[in-house]
Amino acid sequence: MAKERPLWRGSAFRLCLLSAALFLCLQLGMRRSWCPEEKPSRVPAAGQAAPSARSTEQHLVAAAGKRRVTYVRSGRRGSAVPGCCPLHSPGSRRRKTVRWHIELQPWASPTPSLDYEALRFLKYISTSQISCEHMNVSSLRGYSGSTQKPWWICLDERFSLIHRMRSQQCRLYSLGLGNDDNQFEISMANSGCEVHRFDPSIKAAHVQEGRHLWYHRLSIDWRDPNPARAAQRLHSNTKKLGTILNEFGHQKIDVLKADVESAEWKILENLLLEDVVEQIGQLVFEVHVHWAGFEVSGNESSVVRYWYSLLRELELRDFRLFHTYKDLAKPQLFLKKEAFNASSCYTLSWVNTRWK
Repeated sequence: MAKERPLWRGSAFRLCLLSAALFLCLQLGMRRSWCPEEKPSRVPAAGQAAPSARSTEQHLVAAAGKRRVTYVRSGRRGSAVPGCCPLHSPGSRRRKTVRWHIELQPWASPTPSLDYEALRFLKYISTSQISCEHMNVSSLRGYSGSTQKPWWICLDERFSLIHRMRSQQCRLYSLGLGNDDNQFEISMANSGCEVHRFDPSIKAAHVQEGRHLWYHRLSIDWRDPNPARAAQRLHSNTKKLGTILNEFGHQKIDVLKADVESAEWKILENLLLEDVVEQIGQLVFEVHVHWAGFEVSGNESSVVRYWYSLLRELELRDFRLFHTYKDLAKPQLFLKKEAFNASSCYTLSWVNTRWK
């Protein structure tokens, strides 16, 4: 006869199973209470990187509020036509890293010498680096022939300026200081270019004359870009050219003309250091050599070396000198000396060979 199992052994086995099931249920309940269910996150598509914290923050800032746009209107009372340029809030475009100084070229001689520096500089500005067959502004529509200075621009077919003028898509910035000779600007505007003349002597903040010509009571900041001098603030109507481009929403300038009475050297330096020169198709500058210029310091040989270094850096940015005008009507002075057969004033014209 088979031996019977004790009843207590079966009850103990069932009790163990029940305890294990109860313990498992308790563990699952506690884990669910500690880790609440999260909402499913958006999975990026194949090949698409997950959004970073910075991009998410930028998206939220952009969604928080849109930029307000104000229009520069004509100076004529009652005009309802919006003006040239929607003024964007400053800083809306990311700025590039700004250098504090340009790289100076080696001395022209083993020891610093004004004679060697001056001869190298004068030879450089008197030698065309590229030929331009068509640069006579008399071919422009609306030209009256009364301009006092030869502001030469290159109108050859191989460069884009003539094509942009024909399609009325070109833009000219003119920097001046109370100069009444504006025939070049008027001729460019009559040819279909959008022309902006900046002059602190203009009475109104923004004045529109004709369909394509605007006058702005603004001067271009020529201060040294060194941060040590950044605290020296000028008049509120003085701004960097890069800032004006940013506020006006302009990406390119086909021609930049400057007649700023010895502030041109520092303006040119700022254009190079802030990489604004890359947004310009042609440069037409009146340069003065009878003294060092605003905020240009150093002895005479250092000053001329600095001038030469600026022009060489332009060349490194693919700008080529195509015309030089020596103004014989001005005093024949070079750093306050009647020397080197030099005029105190030259008009230099460059074309950006990479401009499209």
